[in-house]
Amino acid sequence: MTSARRQLIDANVTPFYHVINRCVRRAFLCGEDRLSGRSYEHRRGWIVDKIKVLSAIFCIDICAYAVMSNHYHLVLKIDVDKAKSLTQKDIISRWCQITKGHAVATKYMNGDALIDGEVMLLDALLAEWHERLSSISWFMRCLNEEIARKANREDECKGAFWEGRFKSQALLDEQALLACMMYVDLNPIRAGIADSLQSSDFTSIQERVNALNPHINALQLAKTTADNLQQKPHKALAKFDGSTLLSQQTGIPFHFADYLELIDWTGRAMRLDKKGYIDNERPKLLNELGISPDAWLTSAKEFRRQYSGISGRWDSMCEFKKQHNSGKWCKGKASSQALHP
Repeated sequence: MTSARRQLIDANVTPFYHVINRCVRRAFLCGEDRLSGRSYEHRRGWIVDKIKVLSAIFCIDICAYAVMSNHYHLVLKIDVDKAKSLTQKDIISRWCQITKGHAVATKYMNGDALIDGEVMLLDALLAEWHERLSSISWFMRCLNEEIARKANREDECKGAFWEGRFKSQALLDEQALLACMMYVDLNPIRAGIADSLQSSDFTSIQERVNALNPHINALQLAKTTADNLQQKPHKALAKFDGSTLLSQQTGIPFHFADYLELIDWTGRAMRLDKKGYIDNERPKLLNELGISPDAWLTSAKEFRRQYSGISGRWDSMCEFKKQHNSGKWCKGKASSQALHP
């Protein structure tokens, strides 16, 4: 039995979530259908473009993404501080970019006087819209509905396009967030359809690297421009802010240079044909977080299988389940617990 969204997404516990959606049809969401020979590659761009548009409207940041042939992964962050700072006009302006809004909201925006009943209605609408603007469920609804409609029009058919509602994982601590982001960014390499970060099309790591220097690998980029990486946040993606505590961060709680070093090391370890894939010197982030190389590589390859709706330290997962009155067992392999000393 599936769990209610309110039991799996709670910004008061963690702002970070891994979400996945899969296409229901035999035909690929993207890529090329081998039976018909028809290419759907352009649909990858639909998803990337739409998540950026929605991120600018919602109080939700994109930490990582990967668009694969028949599914996609997102790591999202609910920006609680941004949501709290929205004015009434901000809320109306943002929401009306998604829907037609309401006549009473238009009247308010035009500066017209409202009667008592209209004021009460506007207050109720503002409360509802404000909550939705920081809702991952509404973010995903707006994303999936538009992609489904466009695909159905292109295919000249009707019916469900997605397998079902999206799946989500709450990322409760720094280790879980790091492992999940790397799992998402390395999807094409793990699947064997790319052999480098630069060739990992439609991933956030390719976009971040290309925005800085597409001509050198991630490790060279991390070593040669470490001082400049923090000064050039990618405008469409969440910023790496360098803090190593979720409670003290405003973006992704790692330095980008350290992330690049680790993802290059991890990608090489996954590819046995890559020269130098065995490295005796552990990347800085593994040392800082006390993660063993073997446990890290297992998690980077099997993160989705190791955890169910939540990921983090064992005690944190059990507490999350308890707080949200879920009777399900916490799911996590023994090897994955080495990520959480």
